[in-house]
Amino acid sequence: MNQQDFERRNEAYWQATEALIDSLAQRKRVMPIDAAEFPRRYRQLCKHLALARERQYASHLTERLNQLMLRGHQHLYSARAGFLSHILQFIGGAFPALIRREWRLFWLAFLLFFGPALLMGWAVYERPEMAYTVMSPAQIFQVEEMYRPDAPHIGRERGADNDFYMFGVYIWNNIRIGFQTFAGGIFFGIGSIFFLLFNGLYIGVIAGHLTEVGYTRTFWPFVAGHGAFELTAIMLSGMAGLKLGFALLAPGRRTRLDALREAAKVSIKIIYGVIGMLVIAAFIEAFWSASTLVGPATKYSVAGALWGLVVLYFLLVGRGHAD
Repeated sequence: MNQQDFERRNEAYWQATEALIDSLAQRKRVMPIDAAEFPRRYRQLCKHLALARERQYASHLTERLNQLMLRGHQHLYSARAGFLSHILQFIGGAFPALIRREWRLFWLAFLLFFGPALLMGWAVYERPEMAYTVMSPAQIFQVEEMYRPDAPHIGRERGADNDFYMFGVYIWNNIRIGFQTFAGGIFFGIGSIFFLLFNGLYIGVIAGHLTEVGYTRTFWPFVAGHGAFELTAIMLSGMAGLKLGFALLAPGRRTRLDALREAAKVSIKIIYGVIGMLVIAAFIEAFWSASTLVGPATKYSVAGALWGLVVLYFLLVGRGHAD
């Protein structure tokens, strides 16, 4: 294909791409083409430039395509940098500030989750038969086998491949629990309340029972570290679900659909933070909590530091944002 045919076939494409880049640079609301098309158009533009150079077309053409490609590349880079900037701003201030603004829901979710966990843990420790009101004998036996001090897997270090496998398992399990706790809020908050109470009771039974039977050296050092992120994230999932539920129960002068939409904007932001916390929890659980090379004292010290970090993060970080 000669240069004239090449230009004639692609001129409209280049002009449309240039117009799109101009609109993106000026941040116009009305685009000549769907902005989502830009990455594909940019790749095609790179191919056109490569062909023009390979076929040794005139320098004015290759220079034009090169300048267009450079402008496109600059936009892609700034867009990615902007996305990263938004993430850092969210982590560094917007997320904890949002939690503080919704402090009433925070404390309600806190009481619904940690209250039953502490009460049931104490009750099962004092009266072991209470465990069977929440869990079946088969479930309790399974939990005992996981943390039995003389179990074959206790004291044996996992391989790196198993750590990565368990990292994936923990992420899936954590996000599943978090999502169902959040999504239950669509049923006027009842689902979120149920899962907060149930998970709190379940955790309390396990903690109380394993402490009562003397498996403290295998259970508590394992759960102490990742619990700061995992338990807080599950509680925040319930908080996000309650936000949806209260919008449906008390929409005010708005329709329930409008109230739900407004509440969802807040809830989704909370869930973004929850997902990040659950991934961190899964990482700690797979690569730190399960390690047998670290003694209980060290794990408790790190766990205390992690709990302190989580508390200080939500109390102090993002004070520049409106609380």
